Amino acid sequence: MSIILAIESSCDETSVAVCNNGKITANVIANQTIHENYGGVIPELASRVHQQNIVPAVQQALSIAKVNKNDLNGVAFTQGPGLLGSLLVGVSFAKSFALALNLPLISVNHMQAHILAHFIDDPKPKFPFLCLTVSGGHTQIVLVKDYFDMEIVGETLDDAAGEAFDKTAKILNLPYPGGPLIDKHAQQGNPLAFKFPEPQIQGLNYSFSGFKTAILYFIRDSQKENPLFVEENLADICASVQYSIINILLNKLKKSAKQYNIKEIAIAGGVSANSGLRNSLSQLKDSLGWNVYIPAFQYCTDNAGMIAIAGYQKFLAGDFVKQDVSPMARMNF
Repeated sequence: MSIILAIESSCDETSVAVCNNGKITANVIANQTIHENYGGVIPELASRVHQQNIVPAVQQALSIAKVNKNDLNGVAFTQGPGLLGSLLVGVSFAKSFALALNLPLISVNHMQAHILAHFIDDPKPKFPFLCLTVSGGHTQIVLVKDYFDMEIVGETLDDAAGEAFDKTAKILNLPYPGGPLIDKHAQQGNPLAFKFPEPQIQGLNYSFSGFKTAILYFIRDSQKENPLFVEENLADICASVQYSIINILLNKLKKSAKQYNIKEIAIAGGVSANSGLRNSLSQLKDSLGWNVYIPAFQYCTDNAGMIAIAGYQKFLAGDFVKQDVSPMARMNF
């Protein structure tokens, strides 16, 4: 019997989950709407709101899971990567909570947890598999050999795909967070209406810095000729941008699957909730004979459910940390 409390506070979501013998029985996510006023996450505000949210979130998670704090066998938390101030709130609470109840502490790498979210529900991928992890801050292709034996075989050299979505939304004057809004408008547009360049990067790595610049110049030049260009073509612009980003992502994924001769393919991270990416991956599943795995929506964005399942695997392995553990803004696998 092993019941794990998990805490995720790497960015602007305060999330607490409970894992009971490998099953997620609660996954509470407290979002921070204050950042909408600024068009992006303000780190200092994020850490302050985490302090306000964390105790109620823990109480709610325990209540939903129908467990008492004295029933817990361990406390898992996100050590990094992430915003240092936000991480500090979660790490400090986890350390204090574990110390008070004499429970083992389990540190979790946020990016590894995104990948291990595939082991929450069935069907689960078989080792080895490739995982395309796409979020606002990260774009990686990871070769997953075992639960904690992972190798990054491709990653972004500059900006992440999620940032390309968000910055494009900002250029189009869409409110924050803009990525989901681009997805929404794209469903009504023509993905072939406008063509954008694909970065020519060798190997399995990505680059989205030049792509963002190309979007900026395209919108600027188009509005010079027609000030209402964005308003009149919003759906087509969104569809074309989304189509281009997805093509960039999947072209490298196809290349890596061929290089490593792997047909077990997974996607993770906040952008894995994008409907266009999901649909395109489903089409490749049939044409390339892939077995495709996509987590439930609630486990795609930052959430403690994925921290809990990673913490559960570490608990079974006896992989604990001491009270002198510190948050890490940057953290390798």
